[in-house]
Amino acid sequence: MSPSRTIMVLYTGGTIGMQASANGLAPASGFESRMREQLADAPVPAWRFREMSPLIDSANMTPAYWQRLRTAVVEAVDAGCDAVLILHGTDTLAYSAAAMSFQLLGLPAPVVFTGSMLPAGVPDSDAWENVSGALMALGEGLAAGVHLYFHGALMAPTRCAKIRSFGRHPFAALQRNGGAAKAEALPAALDYRQSKALANVGVLPLVPGIAAAQVEALVDSGIQALVLECFGSGTGPSDNPAFLASLKRAQDQGVVVVAITQCHEGGVELDVYEAGSRLRSVGVLSGGGMTREAAFGKLNALIGAALSTAEVRRLVELDLCGELS
Repeated sequence: MSPSRTIMVLYTGGTIGMQASANGLAPASGFESRMREQLADAPVPAWRFREMSPLIDSANMTPAYWQRLRTAVVEAVDAGCDAVLILHGTDTLAYSAAAMSFQLLGLPAPVVFTGSMLPAGVPDSDAWENVSGALMALGEGLAAGVHLYFHGALMAPTRCAKIRSFGRHPFAALQRNGGAAKAEALPAALDYRQSKALANVGVLPLVPGIAAAQVEALVDSGIQALVLECFGSGTGPSDNPAFLASLKRAQDQGVVVVAITQCHEGGVELDVYEAGSRLRSVGVLSGGGMTREAAFGKLNALIGAALSTAEVRRLVELDLCGELS
């Protein structure tokens, strides 16, 4: 946790640097000069700046963009930066920060994500307080790995989510179950220097009366993994043979199905209720207390690393970077 002296700022777009356009607020270039003017006298560490291309509204974030971010982070560290600050739109910031936690396993430097709810320069904007606060936190020293910083709070990306679309506190740490065993050693393919292929991961929230056809359609679409958002502690329609058969078919075709809870607090324990144990019997894995963002990012990394299906299934239920602790 040594203090960071040279920080690379990666600007992806998002509300923080948006300016008015004919169709509303849109990402805009030129944020480096605005940032240097604003922070000219601030007690922050030295920093460099790189504008990612294209600049995007974070609603347009994709796993392919995550791969470019991973490359940019590695290049920054190799070029002598001892930390990275990523400026990102808030809508998918929690997804990106969680995903990068798995894309950057083993990175010997801290990476911080931040953004703002209002563009820099508008009245009552939170932009500069978040940027300067994140830089100062890095200057004081943070552990290697990925962090989320917002309005004075540091959060673990694999344990939090955006819970509000307004105000200065859009993110919160979720009270999820932990206790999973830590992976003793990680496959070399998961190391931060190893590029990852794009994976095809689906997400399906369960609702009362959900039909097997919805699972079948996802499996037939070519997904490699599925995050199944279950009720409560990991239950689903166990009295629907067709639904269970669709999940069994997914396993038979090599699709990794991981159950997480729809609840804000708690987690999945598949063996507590019959409605959960039947999911386990057809190959569904427990996502424990993983958030949707963490489960999605983890599966993208595991499958993108071209691990065997058996190895992916083993690692899903082990803690890699705090997502199950």
